[in-house]
Amino acid sequence: MLLIRATLSRQITRLLTVTAFAVALFSSQFAFAILKFDPVKSSVSAVFKQLNVPVEAKFKRFTAKIDFDSSKLDAASATIEIEINSFDLGDPDYNKEVLKKDWFHGAQFPKATFTSTAIKADAKGQYNVSGKLSIKGKTADVTFPLSVKKQANLQTFEGSLPIKRLAFNIGEGEWKDTATVADEVIIKFRIIAAQ
Repeated sequence: MLLIRATLSRQITRLLTVTAFAVALFSSQFAFAILKFDPVKSSVSAVFKQLNVPVEAKFKRFTAKIDFDSSKLDAASATIEIEINSFDLGDPDYNKEVLKKDWFHGAQFPKATFTSTAIKADAKGQYNVSGKLSIKGKTADVTFPLSVKKQANLQTFEGSLPIKRLAFNIGEGEWKDTATVADEVIIKFRIIAAQ
């Protein structure tokens, strides 16, 4: 009986050791890819034309979750959430106006989100990102180029995404007229993250 118990104990110990090793190995392969987002050094803005004059507005609050390893792009992913109420045109009155129903309708749709579905390398050493962009209750498939720069333990993800504001109902009623505010908007981003 003691022999059976000793043998069983050794087998359980061996199994636990192998399991712990497998978990440690799995963790070491994937944990390093999840990056720590730096909100202070990062930026997201929207560039558009009003009466044919370029205007750039910033989103002051957003979060980014990035899982990126250039050698394992099949497992790479990115999710960005932007707080619509943080949209800043540089004037408090304009900021209130764009949160109204005709524009962002910030009370009902407080966040815009982007979630990647694929990240692929291109021939120029950059990347093409595909995903779903949701603004004001509308979701669209989008694709855009991405540059990634690495310095020490920091990575910089930078790019721009052109969208049509009317596809997301941004500017309803009289504001559908693109003579005043152009339909095309460029979303520019620079995300800094550390390993």
